[in-house]
Amino acid sequence: MPVINETLGQYSELFMLLAAATYTVAFIAFAWDLAKSSKTLQAVDLKAAASAAGAKVAVAAGRLGGSDAGGPAGRAERPTSGLTVEGGTASGDMKYAAERRVPARVAVALTVLGVAIHGAGVLTRALGAGRVPWGNMYEFLTTGAFVAVAVFLLALIRRDLRFLGTFVLGLAVIMLVAASVAYWTPVGHLVPALQSYWLVIHVSIAVLSSALFTLTFAMSALQLVQSYRQKTLAAGGADKLGFMRVVPNALSLENLSYRINTVAFVGWTFTLMFGAIWAEKAWGRFWGWDTKEVWTFVIWVVYAGYLHARATRGWTGTRAAWLSIVGYLCVIFNFTIVNQFFNGLHSYSGL
Repeated sequence: MPVINETLGQYSELFMLLAAATYTVAFIAFAWDLAKSSKTLQAVDLKAAASAAGAKVAVAAGRLGGSDAGGPAGRAERPTSGLTVEGGTASGDMKYAAERRVPARVAVALTVLGVAIHGAGVLTRALGAGRVPWGNMYEFLTTGAFVAVAVFLLALIRRDLRFLGTFVLGLAVIMLVAASVAYWTPVGHLVPALQSYWLVIHVSIAVLSSALFTLTFAMSALQLVQSYRQKTLAAGGADKLGFMRVVPNALSLENLSYRINTVAFVGWTFTLMFGAIWAEKAWGRFWGWDTKEVWTFVIWVVYAGYLHARATRGWTGTRAAWLSIVGYLCVIFNFTIVNQFFNGLHSYSGL
């Protein structure tokens, strides 16, 4: 049996490496899509502007000639393209233009392949360990990266968020490389405190919430860049961030980030509650001011402040984006620094 477990662990590591390689190629495809689409949309913009200018000339000529610009002839001269770019997105919507399909399709297909391979790696790790693969930093990173990419793909069903592909896939590659290089841990049993069904409940919700926070972090970072770009263009400056043409405007990014953060915050609230219940089962108290417990609560407070400030105090725009980013940095700090360098009841990172 130990030999079988070790073999499954080796297969898991191989799957993780293959997933990282596939994600890397997908990352390149997403980056290519951004670069190519930026040039395509610029050409479409110029064509639409020329068409609009021609329509105005035709309308003016029709009026001078006594014809009704609102009649059939006037309508025939109007531009038929419904594509205009406002702040980096077609008609303010979050959908890609029809002209930019191939690189994005390739990138999404590679991401689906990568997440399938990644899922096989997580599954073989679980089978080799005979438990859920959430017992140490290596398993947290590999499973967290899998959930982040899976949530991204699921979000694509409802919204065209492929502009986030480079950021989500880039982070997933970093997480997998860090897991293999810095946090690798052989397949083993859980410490007694983790041998509970609350592990499945508590950690699964925490990982899912963190994956949603990852999406909103990327959106908030892009919001800051897009806001700067929009102000530069409004002031008559040159557009030096051409790739941002395919990214939604700052307001659209902010609104979507706020909605996703609301869902993630509910999940993090349950994470905090179920963690307290588990602590009472394992250690006989709901709260003990352990470092991990404190930082979990700090994250909750930061995102609660973000939601409250934006909803009731008018904290919109860049201030809301920065607060969302601070919240995610707290998540990263809790996951890396606290797990690795602070001693406490939660010091079971496997290092």
